[in-house]
Amino acid sequence: MPEGAGAAAAERAGSAFADLVTTMARLRAPGGCPWDAEQTHRSLAVHLVEEAYETLDAIDSGSMEDLKEELGDLLLQIVFHSEIAAEGNHFEVAGVIDGLVAKLVHRHPHVFGDVQVSGSAEVVANWEALKKEQKGRTTLTDGLPEGLPALIYAHKVIRRASGVGHELSPSAERLLKLAAAAGEDVSDESIGELLLESVALAGSAGIDPEGALRRRANELLGEAGHR
Repeated sequence: MPEGAGAAAAERAGSAFADLVTTMARLRAPGGCPWDAEQTHRSLAVHLVEEAYETLDAIDSGSMEDLKEELGDLLLQIVFHSEIAAEGNHFEVAGVIDGLVAKLVHRHPHVFGDVQVSGSAEVVANWEALKKEQKGRTTLTDGLPEGLPALIYAHKVIRRASGVGHELSPSAERLLKLAAAAGEDVSDESIGELLLESVALAGSAGIDPEGALRRRANELLGEAGHR
């Protein structure tokens, strides 16, 4: 995007975002919406999850109008939580944004510094290493959310491992060998190896394994529905 166009987009976004923050504050203020005023971080948690999944559905549908709407709903959750935090004098949405910008600059030294990278794989490895250093993590499991879906969990573990020099080298050939082995001896271990290799191979190709499986499962539903 040209610099002039980027500046104009930023100006429009700034104005629109200010309107959103003002609207959210009005909804929470005395005389505003009773439902909005009653919400807490905990009560909103389910809506955050729902909006995230609805955004994924919009991406899968390919509808840009649906995606625009769902991104708006997702953004609302961020502003909603930030407004509640501001009322408790914890932080404001400006602090959320400032922290995010600082994180992006710190974890992209190949863009904002003088670090050289050979490609996206090295970018990911550097990101994980910087994240580990910044957060003071001593083990690979530090900060891994409990209850993540298994494919997302595996994907994050593989990324973290690459950040400490333990990068997997998945290949279609190895995947076929593991599939053949699992076919001869179906076990928890053989299926686990096959799935982990599939996740690693997807990641190396820039494919979201969770999304890929979800879309294929939906295709299967469609196929079954037409029988």
